[in-house]
Amino acid sequence: MNERIVLDASIHHGAPVIKGTRVPVATIIGNLAGGMSRQDVAREYDLQVADIEAALSYAAELVEGERAVALAK
Repeated sequence: MNERIVLDASIHHGAPVIKGTRVPVATIIGNLAGGMSRQDVAREYDLQVADIEAALSYAAELVEGERAVALAK
């Protein structure tokens, strides 16, 4: 687990957020995918660029763990 990302059932329904905030990782990734720069996202949500990098790293770890499994026919 990344030290800047927390999962807590009492914060944003347990979604991964930036530590000390209620900003979900999904919001950060979505804004980056929508064309915002890392600096713009950091400014918009009062985060550090390192928080944005942590969100990207967290998302990459999740994707890396995904695997497709063929089902028997």
